Amino acid sequence: MNRGLAFLPLIALVALGGLFYFYALRRDPQVQPQAMVGKPMPDLTLPTLRGGQPVRLRAIAAEGPMVVNFFASWCAPCEIEHPVLMGLKGRGVRVIGVAYKDAPSNTEAFLTRMGDPFVNAVVDRDGAAGVEFGVTGVPETYVVGRDGQIRAKHTGPLGDADAERLVKALR
Repeated sequence: MNRGLAFLPLIALVALGGLFYFYALRRDPQVQPQAMVGKPMPDLTLPTLRGGQPVRLRAIAAEGPMVVNFFASWCAPCEIEHPVLMGLKGRGVRVIGVAYKDAPSNTEAFLTRMGDPFVNAVVDRDGAAGVEFGVTGVPETYVVGRDGQIRAKHTGPLGDADAERLVKALR
């Protein structure tokens, strides 16, 4: 009986190794969770960056399709994607910015330095809105239709090809 107990840690180690092999090593790291795509956008009311007046995101969506971009001034990839967001603004795409876990003064400084691509910027100081959307990290970008349905999601900094895919999803 004591000999059987001696092999128990070895058996547990082999089982954990098998789990690691079958899950982690065979998992495609490029797969992005798209859990919210095809579902209604969370019904959130957030304060605006300038003035702090509460605004309901679904009311903004009712005005027409939009892109919702979660970003932060402390996020280096957000700086990389910023010219793409400015390009979307230049094409007339309605982009709503959600300042994720960021101080409003830092967000203001970031937008002053980089340019403001947003028709409306709101503040998600504690990250609760990000949780509702399923944000795993910034930047993340969502396409929301007039009906409030999330049509597409992109995780990471937007490139030109990513922006084209999102613009197509707006139609």
